[in-house]
Amino acid sequence: MTNVTDQDRVVIFDTTLRDGEQSPGATMTHNEKLEIAELLDEMGVDIIEAGFPIASEGDFRAVSEIAERSKNSRICGLARANFADIDRCWEAVKHARKNRIHTFIGTSPLHRAIPNLTMDEMAEKIHETVSHARNLCENVQWSPMDATRTEWDYLCRVIEIAIRAGATTINIPDTVGYTAPMESADLIKWLIETVPGADEVVFATHCHNDLGMATANSLAAVAGGARQIECTINGLGERAGNTALEEVVMALRTRNDIMPWHTGIDTTKIMHISRRVATVAGFPVQFNKAIVGKNAFAHESGIHQDGMLKNRENFEIMRPEDIGLSGTSLPLGKHSGRAALRDKLETLGYEVGDNQLKDIFVRFKDLADRKKEVFDDDLIALMTLDEADDYLQLVSMKVTCGTGGQAESTVELEMDGEDVIATEHGDGPVDATFRAIRAIYPNKAHLQLYQVHAVTEGTDAQATVSVRLEEDGMIATGQSANTDTVVASAKAYIHALNRLIMRREKAGPGADTREISYKDLT
Repeated sequence: MTNVTDQDRVVIFDTTLRDGEQSPGATMTHNEKLEIAELLDEMGVDIIEAGFPIASEGDFRAVSEIAERSKNSRICGLARANFADIDRCWEAVKHARKNRIHTFIGTSPLHRAIPNLTMDEMAEKIHETVSHARNLCENVQWSPMDATRTEWDYLCRVIEIAIRAGATTINIPDTVGYTAPMESADLIKWLIETVPGADEVVFATHCHNDLGMATANSLAAVAGGARQIECTINGLGERAGNTALEEVVMALRTRNDIMPWHTGIDTTKIMHISRRVATVAGFPVQFNKAIVGKNAFAHESGIHQDGMLKNRENFEIMRPEDIGLSGTSLPLGKHSGRAALRDKLETLGYEVGDNQLKDIFVRFKDLADRKKEVFDDDLIALMTLDEADDYLQLVSMKVTCGTGGQAESTVELEMDGEDVIATEHGDGPVDATFRAIRAIYPNKAHLQLYQVHAVTEGTDAQATVSVRLEEDGMIATGQSANTDTVVASAKAYIHALNRLIMRREKAGPGADTREISYKDLT
């Protein structure tokens, strides 16, 4: 691309580790957050919103360590409109090579009623808190939460106050996914033309997908003059999620003829980070998801297949290689060696060390003994979390089923270093297995979701099982893959239980495990 100017550049602000992690059940461990942050940094994300430092000690430690480790990205923390939040946020990000404080307050009539502030009182609070943030950090982002349902005149007033107080980026959040593309573009354009000092700051857009328009609204905002898009990997986020990073980045790249803006993202790393986020968050990517879905580059129709054989551009507007796919699905088998496995994993976007490869190779051989062919998707399923340090680990299990639907399951778990066995009956093998696990580790967790899908075709296909548990307001998701659906189910259930255990330990005895809210805002 030639003759590129700053006005052509769209800054990518990734909030997978903050807004994305607020998805029910998507809590990540400390090491998982560090890993995802490193991948975001490597792929060229401009700003990483690493967390909400005051939310918990764990969040603070994660943001702090990400700030110290970051090589390229600017590291940002979120803070509500009070001095304690802002001070805590600064403590977490101050050691980053490049840092940012992001502070916010809800400005719509509905959100002003939550802290019970008048328009004037809120305006004064915005001035005080943004000024305080700017006294600590040269780079300050301010967001009027629920901006798209805020009166435009009042929005203009408080944005001017934030700019005068020192904000360098003004973010316009569509917090509840309410706006539409034309409105999104018109609002950004009007603010840039109307607010005094608007030409001195960057305007950003933060869209939610409640009506399925997050990507369209973000791109429309860029057309209106916004030069920062807030997004998440796989569109992860509260409720229906956020703008998907992969969608806006590839839309700008693919349709640069009508959207003449660019990002600094290395798109060949998209597929790898998509898979990794799906694994650690326990949120499988839907098959027909744009860009990163399993079917995004699949063609089953005879007419489509014929067209693809003649010219792939007949039915593909992007090359799979552009997002890090190999473009092929060549199977391996039980006679394949370590070198072939490493090469295939690298083709799929996974860089593994010698020790990790040794562990994966053992699992690969075990799978190859049970399957005729091991496909790309099978290998992706093998790249699961290391369970070595989990409190609960599956040792063995035996399930028998009767003709009347009753099943018996004997499960052996290693629990905190000791092996414990239990046998239970249930309505089918999965129910019996879950009952046996509960007998070993009693808990009140409610099963909110149990989902099974095949990774590949055939009767020897691996089944990927997703389990979501809720206990005392805490939600955790587990995922596992195995050629035996019952084994996959047991491992997914245990994985979710381990996440609940981790969250309880992280919160500490007697801690409030609910999401952080507006309390103490005033």
